[in-house]
Amino acid sequence: MNIFRLKTPVWSALAVLFAAHAQAATQLPGGMVLVPASEVRDVDRAAREVSRCVSIQSDLDRLACYDEVMARRLPSPDRDLPSARQGRVGLNSRPAPASEADTGGSRAAPPPSMGLRATPALPALGDGLDDDDDDNDSPRGKLLLDGSQASRAVQDVRRSLGSDLTDRWELDDDVNRGRFLLRPYKPMYISFVDWTSSLNRSPYSPNPSNRASSLAGGDRSVNANQARRTEVEFQISFKTKVAENAFGDNGDIWVGYTQKSLWQIYSQHLSRPFRETNYEPEVMAVFRTDYRIGGWHGRLASVSLNHQSNGRSLPLSRSWNRVIFQVGLERERWTLMLRPWWRIPESAADDDNPDITDYYGRAEVVGVYRRGGHEWALTLRNSMRIGHGHGAVGLDYSFPISSYLKAHLQLFHGYGASLIDYNHRQTRIGLGVSLVQWL
Repeated sequence: MNIFRLKTPVWSALAVLFAAHAQAATQLPGGMVLVPASEVRDVDRAAREVSRCVSIQSDLDRLACYDEVMARRLPSPDRDLPSARQGRVGLNSRPAPASEADTGGSRAAPPPSMGLRATPALPALGDGLDDDDDDNDSPRGKLLLDGSQASRAVQDVRRSLGSDLTDRWELDDDVNRGRFLLRPYKPMYISFVDWTSSLNRSPYSPNPSNRASSLAGGDRSVNANQARRTEVEFQISFKTKVAENAFGDNGDIWVGYTQKSLWQIYSQHLSRPFRETNYEPEVMAVFRTDYRIGGWHGRLASVSLNHQSNGRSLPLSRSWNRVIFQVGLERERWTLMLRPWWRIPESAADDDNPDITDYYGRAEVVGVYRRGGHEWALTLRNSMRIGHGHGAVGLDYSFPISSYLKAHLQLFHGYGASLIDYNHRQTRIGLGVSLVQWL
């Protein structure tokens, strides 16, 4: 994360306060000192008082106000600071300059300039900061939090700076959580009410072995004509990193898994069967990027080997394999993911769905907008072929209803709502809750 430079007289004054606290605090190995949280609150109060001084027009009166605030807030050298039993904020700064006595009467050097790392724990310190300082050679300090506070601080700051992809894919060392830890991947949700305008009661494929006369296929116990157009839809999706910097100093290897199910839970007379379940494992190589184009910041590029199937026997079997390329870009509150793919060919006899790319599509674009806990995601898929203008459009909207739960509205129109429906056009409306969205 970038280190922010203090720009205004108010923040310069606060830098002196932090330097004074660093000098009075307990020195730890490696230049680390501990400052009690109460001292940070004192600085926050001083910020408000210094802000009052700034508004004074008279130079003499303004300087007198500064002197009054500084005299009241600066600690004495012999002041006893509270012990480490309370919550603390670490201040990584250079050792305090030598005193006049230590230097043989010469004047001590002034404290080094300070830079603050913005965190939600110090909301009053968030204004007037500049993130353009990338000079690693300049003296600076870093406010650090520990535990869950640090994690939330990093996430909040990154969101404020428009770097959701960096956090989700751990593109910086600051957000690196290591290997073999499960993370969210695609949206995870459950639509308790998912209505379709047209239920696919006779799935079709150009392969003669995959032409079903009914939704049930060979299962005569299920009457497809009695299946309801309202069902439950849910999806789980997660990933884990298995290798870091696999290509020099870049390229992390991830393994992901996504599963989506369509459940006829309201068809009591059919014993509530699952109409369709799609399984989607994949292996991904994700690379950090750093470029700008048209106001967009390119964050990542990836290539993945993807398999998707419904795990059913003939004639309802559907499956395919793809190589998916992805480019991720960000701009303020917007995130854009471009995902073209190439289908790995199969023999005519083994191909469950020879024309799937003409309907499901050959590429998709996902645009995500986030603001105040609300998230809108627009998905566009297209076959990219003249005369085969098939594909789909989907809109997802979510907003928080508790700390970890969001209400979720899903709209879909087109082909490929599931593998069994890859060449069946329909409109779907779902309402439920979600745990994870795209970002």
